Formats: sequence, structure tokens, C-alpha cells
Amino acid sequence: MKPSIPKGTRDFSPTEVANRTYIMNTIKTAFETYGFQPIETPSFENSSTLMGKYGEEGDRLIFKILNSGDFLKKADDKLLSEKNSLKVTSQISEKALRYDLTVPFARYVVQHQNDITFPFKRYQIQPVWRADRPQKGRFREFFQCDADVVGSKSLWQEVEFIQLYDTVFTNLGLAGTTIKMNNRKILSGIAEVIGAQDKLIDFTVALDKLDKIGKEKVEAEMLSKGVSEEAIQKVQPLFTFNGTNLENLDALAAMLAISEEGTKGVAELRFVINAVNELGLATANLEVDVTLARGLNYYTGAIFEVVAPKGVQMGSIGGGGRYDDLTGIFGLKDVSGVGISFGLDRIYLVLEELGLFKSVDLPKPKVIFLNFDASTDLVKMKAIKVLRENNIKSEFYPDLGESNKAQKRQWKYVTNRAIEFVVSKLEGDLFTLKNMNSSEQFDCSLAELIEKLS
Repeated sequence: MKPSIPKGTRDFSPTEVANRTYIMNTIKTAFETYGFQPIETPSFENSSTLMGKYGEEGDRLIFKILNSGDFLKKADDKLLSEKNSLKVTSQISEKALRYDLTVPFARYVVQHQNDITFPFKRYQIQPVWRADRPQKGRFREFFQCDADVVGSKSLWQEVEFIQLYDTVFTNLGLAGTTIKMNNRKILSGIAEVIGAQDKLIDFTVALDKLDKIGKEKVEAEMLSKGVSEEAIQKVQPLFTFNGTNLENLDALAAMLAISEEGTKGVAELRFVINAVNELGLATANLEVDVTLARGLNYYTGAIFEVVAPKGVQMGSIGGGGRYDDLTGIFGLKDVSGVGISFGLDRIYLVLEELGLFKSVDLPKPKVIFLNFDASTDLVKMKAIKVLRENNIKSEFYPDLGESNKAQKRQWKYVTNRAIEFVVSKLEGDLFTLKNMNSSEQFDCSLAELIEKLS
């Protein structure tokens, strides 16, 4: 049987790992510049921690883990005979792979609340899993790079997250990214004004798909979910907002004047927009998008989504928002939080498409000792040990090459890995060192070798 991997997963070559590390290090550096601290959580959680936190669509995409041992033994025979997987799942699976990093973080905050200093600024770079349909930029196993602040209701946190996005994408060379922003209070206000409060989740999930499936299909989905024809007609202006950010906010303020919740959302968004306008952004664009909903149940205020520069066909490369009551579901009330996430895998594809990985070098030794004479192997290995103790990356070619063909293989290895320095032979106490870039060659002692390679 031919070896394979599951759909939606990937192997990574040394070059790909180096490129991914470059992205993660760029994000990590920015996180720490803005005062965030790292944490890690387990790859799987108790199902009760995850289920019910992402809405119906999210729950379906959670990978469940079968209980160890004879997992069917404790299952109800009647449920098994009905072949209803939804009913039997809780009896045969008590754990699940994490769907994102935000809910596990909320669990972490509640569990460790006595050890945390609030406001708590954390970042986390780890893989997550979703039983989604694989497509370009969408995988079943992928990394998220998250930053969150809990314990502060200040809107300056939203302002800082916009600056953080701008910093990271500028440092990655991705000028022209667009940070889209909305507020769930605005969406609640719109639902209130059009008389669809009881359909808020269905309404927002459908609205969020506007740029993906178009106006007609969004309206059809709303109708199928029970949103009235009259309500859909009232929401028509949202489909054609095309003014400046402040002009759109003014139009929203007029539309939501009778909604206290909607008016509050407009005021919050206006504060953030005005602050960012005063502070300025390096290369990113900030855009108010009233159709931005993000289908996750836990957002209560600001919502973010980042899209790649124009001309690059890719879904969102970042997103997040404020969740005033997420920790409440684990028993810790009145702890407001706001966070953002970077989509590492999609960012990788965008950088690759734009040719922005040219400056990323693969890890390699500074010098390699070739192996043409077995009698000198031990002396070379002793020299390599000393070089490594002096923080000089060094390698020994392990296979002896006495024939011309075998020696050519060693030189080809040097060329393929673009290694700068080569020790080709040893005579007495002198090593023959060649600079592969300049073709200069030196005979030098171990002390001189250390000096030249340093």
C-alpha cells in the first residue's frame, strides 16, 4: 500500500519549515514588543470545554477522540441501534482536538485565575484541527498565532491590536493588507431595527457570507432561516455601503438611532477609527465593513478580519474580536477579553505567491569537513567539537570518499546546501580551508581556523 497522509494535512520540507519559522518568529517578536507573554495548552481538551462554544456549524467541525479501550462497551444499546451519531457521541467520546486557541485560553484563565495578574496579555502559537472541507488556504490541521488581553474593557486594546496587525504585516513585507472591522453591537442593533432579534445568529452567519456567495444567495439563506422578506428589504442599504469609514459610521448612526445597543456599537467603532486615524498605520488599510459578522457565538463587541493585498486570491489571513462573557461559561464572570489571530498557513501561501521568501535561508553549517581519508576522521571530529564549543555551526561528512566518484558526491553535497567553507584535507596540524564563495584556499591551524570562521 502506497504511504499517504490524511486529507487536509501536509508534510513540510526543510525549506518550508524555515519559511514557516521566519513567519512565526516575526509574529512572536511583534507579540513580545507589545507586551504579550507566551502560554501553551494541550492539543486536546475535554469535549465539554469545546462543545457549544462555536455555534452549530463550529460544533460539527470539531474532531472527536474515541475513548480508550472498548469504547462501545458503555454505550447505550438502544442509541447504537438507532445509528444516531450525534446522540451516541457523548457516550463514546469524552475528549476532542482543540478547534481554536481562544476557548482553551478562556479555560486556562478560569483555571489559573489566582496565579494571573490582570489585565493578562498572552500569546500562543500552536496547531488546531477542524473537520473542514480542504481547499486552497484551508486545512484540517493548521497553526494559529493568537494574542489576547483579558481583564480590560478599554477600547485602546482594539486600537493596539490594529497597530499589531499593521506591524506584523509590514515586517513581513505585506504592504496593502486590509483590516476590516465591525462591531457585534451594530449587528444586534440592525437585527433589532428590522425586527429579527430572534434570528440574530442566523442573520449574522448569512450576512458574513456576502463577499463569498453574493447578495442573492445571502438573501435566500436568510429566508430559509426564517428571516422575513420585510426584514431583508430593510437591510438592503448594508449591501451598498461604499463611503469613507466615518461616512459609513454616520449612515449607521442614523439607521440605528432607535437602538440603544446599535448606537453604542457605532460609538465604540467611531472611537477606534478616530484613534487609529490620529496614530496612523504604516502599510495597512483600516475599513469599516458592516457585513462582517464572523459566525462565532462568543464575540460581543469589535470584530476583525484581515485580507491579503489586492490581486492575491486568498481568504482571511487574520481575524478576531472582543468577547465580554467568554470566561463566564467556565464560571468566571465580568472578565472582558479581546484577541486576534494570524492565519500562519494562509500567510505562507500569500508570501509564497508574492515571492517574499527570497531572504529566508535554510539552517546549514558554516563549515563542513569532507571525508577523503579515514585516518584523519578522529582528528577532524575533535576539531569539530572545539568549533561547536565556539558556537560555529560545523558538520562532518560521514561516508568515506576514496574514489573520484565518491569525492564528487561530497562536493555536490556542499554545492546543493550552499555551505560557505569546506575543510577538504588535514596534513599534520594544518587544515586546508576553502572559501566556496571566493575560491580562496588557506592552510591553517585549529586556532586560525576558529579565527577565520568566527
